[in-house]
Amino acid sequence: MALRCLLVDDSARFLQAARALLEREGLVVDIALTGADALRRAGAFRPDVVLVDIDLGDESGFELARRLDEHRFDDRHTTGGPGIIMVSTHQREDFEELIADSPALGFLAKSALSASAVHELLLGPSGQV
Repeated sequence: MALRCLLVDDSARFLQAARALLEREGLVVDIALTGADALRRAGAFRPDVVLVDIDLGDESGFELARRLDEHRFDDRHTTGGPGIIMVSTHQREDFEELIADSPALGFLAKSALSASAVHELLLGPSGQV
């Protein structure tokens, strides 16, 4: 079964490019431009992982990550919501403490985005979701 990924970013151009890349690499991808849209889509789409832009314009990606983590969209997520990965054009070091304090599994630079990078962060060191 293909990994279901919700991609949240306020840049429509980035969303389209990232969606095309991730779908070409085998992920099933849905997109959202705002936090409210992401919460609605997550409920209907039931993603395994959500990639959240740190800077969502007037919204905080970290706040959205917290809200997503609180949701239980189906029985697969008995301890919380889907896996969350923060993404940004900024360096990880710029947000190291905020990422560590968030429910995110990790961080990906937008330039390093790939299905294999998403799988690696989602699976973690144990190799299991």
